[in-house]
Amino acid sequence: MTIRIAMWSGPRNLSTAMMYSFAARGDCRVVDEPFYAAYLDQTGACHPMRDAVLRSQDRDPERVAETLISPVLEPVFYQKHMAHHMLPGWNDAWMAAVQHVFLIRHPARVVASDARKREAPVLDDLGFVQQTQIFDQVGGGVVVDSSDIRADPSDMLPKLCNKIGVPWTENMLSWSAGGHSGDGIWAAHWYNAVHASTGFDGAEGILPVLEGAYADLVDAAMPHYEALAAHKIT
Repeated sequence: MTIRIAMWSGPRNLSTAMMYSFAARGDCRVVDEPFYAAYLDQTGACHPMRDAVLRSQDRDPERVAETLISPVLEPVFYQKHMAHHMLPGWNDAWMAAVQHVFLIRHPARVVASDARKREAPVLDDLGFVQQTQIFDQVGGGVVVDSSDIRADPSDMLPKLCNKIGVPWTENMLSWSAGGHSGDGIWAAHWYNAVHASTGFDGAEGILPVLEGAYADLVDAAMPHYEALAAHKIT
């Protein structure tokens, strides 16, 4: 039986490195943000490489969901999801067939990083609200903080594997530079740093100090981050 892992994250949150980590196991299929084109199609959101993303993926959320629960050969199926890609009203029956993991990161770090790639991010773009909504919707799940993983991946990743019932392997600590065949087409815009990596970056430094609208955005996201952080693996 395949263990299916829905990893719910927001942007700029170690999510691609985590996908590479699971892909490096050798027994795991990965999929990169499968609902992205459907989200762009239905919201009309203007994102970098929008047209290329729409051409690269199925835009029908029902068909996308079916691929996430259909039989696969691998014993582990890792699904990298952006929480804000799941729109209200979509059929969520598929969620009962997967394990839910929530990858969180302090809002100040997320906002500072996202602002370097995109002008004027707003709360709905960052996934904090949607993460807490999905957590409540599915009745909880495993929560892991990206800063804890970066601080000590050889400690946190075995704990995560134990929680989701997959065997730990040190293969998860490193991968080949240059990207993965499962990368979404948007990798050319967003993944340059992780493509140059062969493992997790070291521990994060002090929190960035933000001002103005960026500081307001951090304040709005904090209650959602803290609600999930109360449940995180330690």
